[in-house]
Amino acid sequence: MNKIAQLEPAGLWRNFAALNAVPRPSKHEERVIAFMVDFGKRLQLPTHVDEVGNVIIAKPATKGMEDRETVILQSHLDMVHQKNNDTVFDFHKEGIQMLIDGDWVKANGTTLGADNGIGVATIMALLESDTIPHPPLEALFTIDEETGMTGAMGLKGGLLNGKILLNLDTEDDDELTIGCAGGIDTTVSRQFESQPIADTETVLQLTVKGLSGGHSGMDINKGLGNANKIMNRLLTTANRHTSIALVSLNGGSLRNAIPRESIAVFALSTAHLPAVQAAFEHCTDIIKREYAFTDPNLVISLAEQPNAKQVALSHSDTLGVLHGINACPNGIIRLTPELLSAVQTSTNIARVTLENGHFEVLILSRSSVDSEKMEVTKSIEGAFYGISAEVTHSGSYPGWTPAPKSAIVTIMHKLYNELYNEEPKVMACHAGLECGILGQNYPKVDMISFGPNIRGAHSPDERVQISSVQRYWDYLLKTLERIPAKA
Repeated sequence: MNKIAQLEPAGLWRNFAALNAVPRPSKHEERVIAFMVDFGKRLQLPTHVDEVGNVIIAKPATKGMEDRETVILQSHLDMVHQKNNDTVFDFHKEGIQMLIDGDWVKANGTTLGADNGIGVATIMALLESDTIPHPPLEALFTIDEETGMTGAMGLKGGLLNGKILLNLDTEDDDELTIGCAGGIDTTVSRQFESQPIADTETVLQLTVKGLSGGHSGMDINKGLGNANKIMNRLLTTANRHTSIALVSLNGGSLRNAIPRESIAVFALSTAHLPAVQAAFEHCTDIIKREYAFTDPNLVISLAEQPNAKQVALSHSDTLGVLHGINACPNGIIRLTPELLSAVQTSTNIARVTLENGHFEVLILSRSSVDSEKMEVTKSIEGAFYGISAEVTHSGSYPGWTPAPKSAIVTIMHKLYNELYNEEPKVMACHAGLECGILGQNYPKVDMISFGPNIRGAHSPDERVQISSVQRYWDYLLKTLERIPAKA
């Protein structure tokens, strides 16, 4: 950890190490809120916690820049918690174990928290510096970005005075993000009757693991395997040879992460076991070939379990569940017509569970077009209509409409070209940035998002590039120097 704190820029990395020592899961940010409040008060800067838990710290301009527009620097405090199946780690009690791998910083078997900890640490470094020139600053640290954006949604108008907002939550250092997708959560649930497993049946456990996983927005265009869809495909293959009965399902975790692992327990007629085993082997070979490039570490395994006092769904209810998941949309729904390399609408079957007869599916749909986002929810409802499941939608949030000719976009575009002698990628992203939500109560604020190279966000492969952080830091400091005078 000490080696991390010694990287350059020193203030940023030292604060990132300190931040990552604080457990900060979404919905449980009490410790990191207290950490940020103590930080602001230690610097003797005005520090405020709003009614939902967002932290705001203000800092006056350095000498000679008092007449510049106030800049809001914004990042979120929470992080996605994912770990490898064989990693023993308690995100609620332990700090992230970081290490250096060449030009990258990563974690030991868990998510790193660079999303959005690097942004938070950047702002902390600026707040504590007494040598960096800057205009008046308002640091906005939001909560719960990863599981509902409730911090951004709960931020009331009138708390901030800045006219320019720099969101530090983009994951490619050659991109200037000026728009993003909105999203909506969907929950599918159904309680089934269970029945005893017959003595003439064999109980099997099917495991899918080793998939790459990733961010369900930024990585949805990469063709990555979805553990819940792959599991359902395998179970459907078995059901074609004999009627199976589901005992349990446990696949995926968070809505905004492409699921990496799934475990299913099911029963089938012992007489048909050899045929099903052969079908699994054939189907496994096909799936591994299909995902050889995107998910080279995919593992699919089948093992017998004791048939002792277990209960399962009926064969007909099992078939209904399999049909529902098969029919449910997943992945890219539509590309942006004006720019076919960009995703406009998508959905992610993030978590599928079945335990004691209770079946549940958690889904996150995204789109920069609100009507398309809502249309996807209708497709999901249709997929599970056949099993009379309850389908509810919640947490809808708006997208962020691009303003490609705004003042801050113009400034940062020109500066990037001057510094690196190349054009930045000015784009809208398929992730759910908070700018669209913040813009509802602060409609006149000019917003842009940028950041260093982060790869594998929302997965245990998450890493941030050291050289890119230095480049991003330099770019930010020069941007602050060019903030215009107040109108």
